[in-house]
Amino acid sequence: METPLHVLKVLANETRLKLLGLVAERERSVGALAALLKVTEPTISHHLARLQQADLVRMRAAGTTHYYRLKVDTLNQVNRALLTPQQVVSLAADIEGADAWERKVLRTFVEDGRLTKIPDTRKKRTVILKWLVHRFEEGVRYTEREVNAIIKRHHPDCATLRRELIASRLVRRENGIYWRLPLPSAS
Repeated sequence: METPLHVLKVLANETRLKLLGLVAERERSVGALAALLKVTEPTISHHLARLQQADLVRMRAAGTTHYYRLKVDTLNQVNRALLTPQQVVSLAADIEGADAWERKVLRTFVEDGRLTKIPDTRKKRTVILKWLVHRFEEGVRYTEREVNAIIKRHHPDCATLRRELIASRLVRRENGIYWRLPLPSAS
C-alpha cells in the first residue's frame, strides 16, 4: 500500500471517488464507467490507473475489455491506517510548532518533502527557510558540497537557498564551512 498521504491525494479527486463508489457496487468495464460518468474512456483509464497505483482497485481482463472492482481489503487497510489519531498527527510531524498560517504556507509550497517553488514574498520565504534549516543538525559543521546535497533533496536551486539561509541568519558560513544557527525567538 502507498503512503497515507499518497492515498489521500489519489482520493482527493471527485471523479476517482465516484469511480470507487461505482466499482464498490459491482465490477464494471471502462466503457460502462465512462458512460455512467459521461467522460471519455481515456479519462476513466487515467483515473483507474491512479487508483490501481494506490492498490484500491483490481483489474480483470476479458479479451480486450478490462473490468475493475474495489479492493475491499485495501480500503479497510487505508481506513485503519488513516483514521488513527497517531497517523493524523504524523501528517504534520515535520511542522513543529507552526501556527495555522505557517502550516498553510508549508502545504502550499512543500509537497512530499520537496519545495515546489521558492516563494516570492519575504514572509512566506522565511517560513520555508525555517522549515529547510531543520534539515541541518545543530552543532554539525558542513562543507558546501554537503549543504548543497541536503538542499537538493528538497529543491534543485541550492545556490539561491544556501544564500537565503545565510542572509536570513539561519546558517553561518566561514572558510567554506557552514553551520546552523539558533532560530530567532518569536516576538
